[in-house]
Amino acid sequence: MRWPNLVFIGLTQLLYYFFILPASLTIDSTIDLLFYLLLASSVLIAAAGYIINDYFDLKIDVINKPEKVIVDRTIKRRWAIVWHLILSSLGILLSLYIGYVVKSYAIAIGNVASVLALWFYSTSFKKRLLVGNLLIAALSAWVIWVVYFLVKAYYARAGIAMVAEVDNLFFDVTLFYTFFAFVVTLIREVVKDLEDMEGDRQNGCSTMPLAWGIPASKVFVGVWSVVCILVLSFASLYAYNIGNWWVGAYFVLTTIIPFAFFLKSLYEGNTIAVYHKLSRLAKFIMLAGILSMLFFRLRFFEGMG
Repeated sequence: MRWPNLVFIGLTQLLYYFFILPASLTIDSTIDLLFYLLLASSVLIAAAGYIINDYFDLKIDVINKPEKVIVDRTIKRRWAIVWHLILSSLGILLSLYIGYVVKSYAIAIGNVASVLALWFYSTSFKKRLLVGNLLIAALSAWVIWVVYFLVKAYYARAGIAMVAEVDNLFFDVTLFYTFFAFVVTLIREVVKDLEDMEGDRQNGCSTMPLAWGIPASKVFVGVWSVVCILVLSFASLYAYNIGNWWVGAYFVLTTIIPFAFFLKSLYEGNTIAVYHKLSRLAKFIMLAGILSMLFFRLRFFEGMG
């Protein structure tokens, strides 16, 4: 179930809920239970997705990562399916309960769609050009958006209207982090396709490196990396201009410079080992970006006019 990734999902939602929200609005304590149920739902659905992915990727993983194969070695295939169904069902039931309480089923619909998306990703979408990459990137963004929808639905049910300025700030910050999660995940997914080319080729996949070639795939990753660097640079300058220079320094040291090193290594390296290191570096950049939510507790936006 790749527990480090599950911890990352939980950490993202915890930081967003406890550090982003208090910086822009006051949360009623009664919503806390619903949030923890939502977090559990997210982790359960993600765990089920990893299980079903390993189930259908068995032939590919035997070639690309034989030492990490679990299905048919540690656990039988039929039990993998059983655990997928159990965890997915629990995640959906929790989502339905949350929807019932807040009188909005957007979260339940989104999580049911996530379960279906992870199933079809594992069975077919992963093998199609860009479709699987975009789907996983969208699901990474959903990890944040789903908490946003919970808060909005809860306030609507309670009849509490947010101040327009606060509501706009809440949305803008959410959009920034979901964009970051989407793009960095998309970059990492393509890098992983570069790393897994051999197994994908032998199993009839049409990933970007196989369909467009390695040079074009590197250009795709490079363009989106530059976009991320520009957005992060803007965030750093903004923080500096409002007097929070340490926030800008944090972005430069933990995301912008690593991204520059990422680009350099991407265009100089052509081995599986290099692609593996780049995949890990992309994960580090993602973690560093998410940890920047801590600064909102330090009133990152205190200088807003």
